Amino acid sequence: MDYSAIITALRQASAFDLYRLRWAIDRQLDDPRWILAVHARVHLGQTVDFYDPRDNVMHSGIVAELRRKHVVLQLPTGNRILVEYASINLDGVDADIREQPRQGLGRHEVRVGDVVGFQDRDRRPRQGTILRLNDKTVTLQSETMQWRVGYTLLHRVIQSG
Repeated sequence: MDYSAIITALRQASAFDLYRLRWAIDRQLDDPRWILAVHARVHLGQTVDFYDPRDNVMHSGIVAELRRKHVVLQLPTGNRILVEYASINLDGVDADIREQPRQGLGRHEVRVGDVVGFQDRDRRPRQGTILRLNDKTVTLQSETMQWRVGYTLLHRVIQSG
């Protein structure tokens, strides 16, 4: 599925259209057949990839417990996390959304941990590591300071080894 094309189409929708679409998608995801389809393909001890919308990145975990509507995954850190069956990427789908904004980077083009550049208020070039994705800004660590920077002010930093 071309997520970038869907995002582009959604930008042209009204708030009412988006609300109705969200309701329809939520209803589809609540349909037990989707849960059963994934449940039938996972088993205890299996390593799976899942999408985490909080940091817009795929993670891996080991299936520790199968519940009615969720899966408990053991993360490499030793922590356990509860995820929805629908978030598990069993088919290895490319989950990246590549936006082509006029300037800067789009919300779906960056991830927690990415190193990005920006200009501060005094027009000095800076770079930092993204700590958190907010609605309109990112929170990033640059040297000893944290910054909140709008997506349109960010650019990629090419790091040489």
